[in-house]
Amino acid sequence: METSLSIPVPPTVADTLLCLVGNVGSDCFETSAAWQMPERAHVVVKTARIQRKINAPIMILNRLNSGPKNISMVALLCSWEEAYQKELETFKDIGDVGEIWFGEESMSRVLRWMDKAKIPEDAGILDIGTGNGAFLVELAKHGYRNLTAIDYSPASVELARNILQAQGLTDVTVKETDFLSCRGELTGFDVCIDKGTFDAISLNPDNNKECKKLYVHTLKDALKDNGIFVITSCNWTKEQLLERFCEGFQFVEELPTPSFQFGGKTGNSVAALIFKRVH
Repeated sequence: METSLSIPVPPTVADTLLCLVGNVGSDCFETSAAWQMPERAHVVVKTARIQRKINAPIMILNRLNSGPKNISMVALLCSWEEAYQKELETFKDIGDVGEIWFGEESMSRVLRWMDKAKIPEDAGILDIGTGNGAFLVELAKHGYRNLTAIDYSPASVELARNILQAQGLTDVTVKETDFLSCRGELTGFDVCIDKGTFDAISLNPDNNKECKKLYVHTLKDALKDNGIFVITSCNWTKEQLLERFCEGFQFVEELPTPSFQFGGKTGNSVAALIFKRVH
């Protein structure tokens, strides 16, 4: 039986965050069951930036994972849309690009691996669930010039385009696309990168198992033979990801990620794995 991983944030970090944002618990869900971060929590965390680079995404997804089971996909999309709309307004006001999921180090570790693997600069790269497009900026600065990104949130797409334009990166393709509804439309990529999107899809309350299967099938279609899939997850362990992507993919390497000790056990905040598309 497949179960998701809810890794507890180390006590020192968790205590600090909870003191800052107040009761980040049941009131993260409104009575309508549409998830959203309370306004006071959003403002304080946004201002303080305390451990946001790694722990904020973990807290968000764990709240979703432990929340009501009747959250509709429309409600979830509305929540993402509201969050990215706020990020867009903030960017236009003060130029703040917003949250970087899993932190800057998560981008750096992937870029270091791509250097080591000698991924060519003209490789076709797809960023699945681009969010604010921060990783696109880093990929472009690193010399990669055949970049495509998708996200199903219109506000996310607008935010990413604004950030790219501010950086003078006008040749990056950003599309408003639902990865689960575009099978056959995305093909021929050398590299597909996922930083948290599979986590969010895995928590889909509607047809959860089917969504995860559809994700894998769509990913297979998107990649060329021997294409590379890079996934960073805070909701699944290495072993669970190996099981999920066992058909059509070959495990290549695990990237080192931050570890911590809690309750006498050692664990990792996130898992970062490299796969190769095979027949």
